[in-house]
Amino acid sequence: MWTKAGCLNLTLTAMASPADPASLPCSPADEVAGLAYFPRMLAKIRLHAQGRLWEDLHANLGKGMDLWLCGFLHLNYEDLKARVLEGGSDEEILQWCEQHGRPLNDVDKMVWQQFAAKIGRDDRASRLLARWKAESGLADRDDITTMGHYIDVAEGRKS
Repeated sequence: MWTKAGCLNLTLTAMASPADPASLPCSPADEVAGLAYFPRMLAKIRLHAQGRLWEDLHANLGKGMDLWLCGFLHLNYEDLKARVLEGGSDEEILQWCEQHGRPLNDVDKMVWQQFAAKIGRDDRASRLLARWKAESGLADRDDITTMGHYIDVAEGRKS
């Protein structure tokens, strides 16, 4: 996933076209039981299955934060996707994750929260964030320092 040069070795794409709000998942900062990004990942799976997910997000399904969170949970993305498509609340699916992956304690959740909140800020994802900002016409936005903030701006939740 990381190259020897410390860059992300993914073909993630920036968000380029305006989105219909009905095609967007929730913010990366949203949480279920103290686990940030989890509701967004599940919403992307559901919206995609319904044919309603913003097309700019299709190429990144199961990659980037989706992949990292599944790895953190010790789950395969395709297995999680299948479980989500069976139905159930986010809380029920998180319970399933802990039964089929690993249970999370408060320290685990704190570690994930810190990672999710800061990804893109002076780390191996910084170059990708800079590229996305440039591709989206946001290169001059020095206030956008994390992937989560970029996503919220690109999807219209923040200005």
